[in-house]
Amino acid sequence: MCGIWALFGSDECLSVQCLSAMKIAHRGPDAFRFENVNGFTNCCFGFHRLAIVDQLYGMQPLRVKKFPYLWLCYNGEIYNYKQLEKHLGFEYQTMVDANKKVFIGRDSYGVRPLFKLLTDDGFLAVCSEAKGLIDLKHSMTSSPKIDPFPPGHCEVFDLKLSGKVASVELLKFRNFKDEPQHAEYDSLGKLQAGMDRETIKRNICLLFENAVRKRLMAHRRIGCLLSGGLDSSLVAATLLKLMRESNLPYPLQTFAIGMDDSPDLLAARKVANHIGSEHHEIIFSAEEGIQAVDEVIFTLETYDITTVRASVGMYLISKYIRKKTNSVVIFSGEGSDELTQGYIYFHKAPSEEEAAEDSERLLRELYLFDALRADRTTAAHGLELRVPFLDHRLTAYYLSLLPELRVPKNGVEKYLLREAFEGSDLIPKDILWRPKEAFSDGLSSTKKSWFSILQDHIEQQVQGSEIN
Repeated sequence: MCGIWALFGSDECLSVQCLSAMKIAHRGPDAFRFENVNGFTNCCFGFHRLAIVDQLYGMQPLRVKKFPYLWLCYNGEIYNYKQLEKHLGFEYQTMVDANKKVFIGRDSYGVRPLFKLLTDDGFLAVCSEAKGLIDLKHSMTSSPKIDPFPPGHCEVFDLKLSGKVASVELLKFRNFKDEPQHAEYDSLGKLQAGMDRETIKRNICLLFENAVRKRLMAHRRIGCLLSGGLDSSLVAATLLKLMRESNLPYPLQTFAIGMDDSPDLLAARKVANHIGSEHHEIIFSAEEGIQAVDEVIFTLETYDITTVRASVGMYLISKYIRKKTNSVVIFSGEGSDELTQGYIYFHKAPSEEEAAEDSERLLRELYLFDALRADRTTAAHGLELRVPFLDHRLTAYYLSLLPELRVPKNGVEKYLLREAFEGSDLIPKDILWRPKEAFSDGLSSTKKSWFSILQDHIEQQVQGSEIN
């Protein structure tokens, strides 16, 4: 996970610019670079690097040498970059080009964050987190809005001779239901033809395994969050299997967190024993959870109650990983519930079509909630999150299936996904069919839930007269 920051048309002094860029230093603890772009008036980049691939030469912003004014500032991994390099004929794609244009884009689901500040008089700033733009906003008399950049979109800006910018167009370039445009460059194997149930199940397994495989690209140690639920267990088991096949020189570290005697800890321990990972358990107390709440809210940049509550455990486990281990690339099961209709309320959907529509709604809003939680809590501690359930080939295929195939069945949510891996022995059968639990519920003690602990704390802090 890296941090990107850029200004166009800025009259701010260098010290103000650097101070703003340093607000997101946690996202890239390995190196920092600040670049004033020659040839462009009032244009600069800041980049905080978490070195995952090519530690020596991967620093940004990148410049294409044969086109001296082509620059790229990018947060993420291009897994098929070698194939694209051959196809496109040059090493990097551009953010600022010789025609004095700025291209800003975000991934289909908003797994990687991006915020934009644009004023009427032609000042543009972008940053991985809103906190990197706050000082700039406060220095302006107009007090412009800081908006999240929409997932799956690309916006084009013209750089004027004065150094100011003007928006040209906002393009929706990538919908999560779209078929991949560069499938021929991914040596991932062919899907089997046909839509019978057995073929569909085999295709789901193939696409999921390929989604995990491509995300093995890293020069840093790989670990996996493991709650003991279906999604993280499938990710961990598949990841370990592929790591062994690839002969990686270290065992897979898995990480589970919970309060004393929480269901998640017990289930995760069972999965870890089954797959043979190097397992770590982090037990936190009510006091430790409460003490982390203020830090979590600052990290998330949201007061959404459910997101904050669910983020505390992920924040604490990321803190442990960074301090106690050398795992840096962290896999997790985010996105599966939205894609495969994993929430309990899907049992009560009025129709199969409405259930499918709501699944797509959740995927569109993922960047505001679960993707936000997963990114911020890991990036706060300099970790890179990878989420194979949001692989564009897997999601495009799964969403193309008939609505009646995707709904809960026999009182069990995510039935098709569970059925696809039946008989694989990847994970224990009782874990494969374990009922859904919210992250903040599964990590709770059986004596008192994390929800109740946090609610009691808030009621003690805020008297009734203060909220009337």
